[in-house]
Amino acid sequence: MKIFHCDQCQNLLFFENTVCVKCSRALAYPPDLGEICSLDAVTEESWAPGIPGAQDVRYRVCRNYLAENACNWAVRANDTHALCISCRLTRVLPDLGVPEHRRAWLKLEVAKRRLVYSLVSLGLPVANKEDDPKQGLAFEFKADLADDTPDAAPVLTGHNQGVITINVAEADDPERERRRQKLHEPYRTLLGHFRHEIGHYYWDRLIRDSDQLQPFRALFGDEQADYAKALEAHYQNGPPAQWQDRFVSAYAAAHPWEDWAESWAHYLHMTDALETARGCGVSLQPPREDEPALKPTSVRLDGEPESFQRMINAWFSLTYVLNNLTRGLGLPDGYPFVLSAPAIAKLGFIHQVIGRAHIAPAASQVAGPSPLVEVLAHEN
Repeated sequence: MKIFHCDQCQNLLFFENTVCVKCSRALAYPPDLGEICSLDAVTEESWAPGIPGAQDVRYRVCRNYLAENACNWAVRANDTHALCISCRLTRVLPDLGVPEHRRAWLKLEVAKRRLVYSLVSLGLPVANKEDDPKQGLAFEFKADLADDTPDAAPVLTGHNQGVITINVAEADDPERERRRQKLHEPYRTLLGHFRHEIGHYYWDRLIRDSDQLQPFRALFGDEQADYAKALEAHYQNGPPAQWQDRFVSAYAAAHPWEDWAESWAHYLHMTDALETARGCGVSLQPPREDEPALKPTSVRLDGEPESFQRMINAWFSLTYVLNNLTRGLGLPDGYPFVLSAPAIAKLGFIHQVIGRAHIAPAASQVAGPSPLVEVLAHEN
C-alpha cells in the first residue's frame, strides 16, 4: 500500500485514519483519487478534495462513515449509492446488536477495504451484485448459530458464484489462532481469508472461459478433478510428501482451484508489502554483494516478464529482512514461506493474467491510484 500524508499539515497518515492527529482535520478516502483527503466538516453535504487537479469534483462520505463509524471512504456526490464501493459489496451482516458481532464486522470491513484498494490499484474489475447480477461480487458476513439451535451447522468461509462468505469468528484473534494451530497452518489472517476467497472469484472471471484455461492447467493441474473428494482426502491424509517442492502452501496441494487461490492470495501479499516498502523509501545497502538488496539481481526466470523478475528479486530481499527483524523481536517469522521454482512460475502466471485484465480508469475519473502493475514494473 502507498504512504499517505495529510494534505493540510503533511503529517503521516494510516490508511484507516478518520482524523489527522496533528491538525485534527477530518479525513476521508475517495478510492478513485487514491489519496486521503481532509474535510472541512464530516456531513452529508458534498465537499471538494484539496489535492491538485480534483477541486472540480464533489464527494460525500460513505453512509457507514456517519451512521456506523465503520468506514472512512467517500463517494462521488453524483453517485446514487449511499455506500462507498467497498461497503456496498457487503450484503449480509450478523446481528450487530451482539457486541462481539459488531466488533467483528468493523474488523471485517477494515480488511475488505484493504482488499478493494489492491484490486482497484491493480486495475481488476470490481462490481457489486446489484450493478452486475451475473458477474458481480458480494460478501456475506455470518455467525454460527447457538449450539442449542436445532440443526445448527457452522458457517463455512468460502466462495460460490461471486458470493464470498466469511465466518465472523475469523475476526476473533484467539479463535483464529486456535483454528490455525488445529489445521497446522503457519499463516492465517483475516486479510489472508479475503485475498484467498477473492482468488476463487477471479478464477471464474479471468480463467474459466478464457484462452488462459489451458496455460492454467499446465501449471496448476486439471481443475475438473473432483473437488469435494480432493478436499476430503486433504483433510484426512494431509498434503503429499515434498509438497514444498511444487506449492506455495500445504493447502494449495489439495486441488488446482486451491492452488490458484493460495497463489493469488500470495501475489496480493507481495504486491501490497512491496508497494509499502517502496512508499516508505526502504532501500537495502548490503556490505557484501551476496547479501539481500532491493534491486534487480542476476537471477533470471525463463519466460517471465522483466517486471515480475524485478518483483520476485525484491521480494526475496524484503522477506529475508522481515524474518530477521521479527526474530529479533522474539516473534515467529513474519513470512513463514519458502517459494520453490514451480510456485514462482505460478505467481508469474498470475502476474501476467492480472496485467492482461487491467482496466484503465474511466474518463470521468480525475486521477486514480498508480496501478501496482506499473509500480512493480519500476521496482528499484
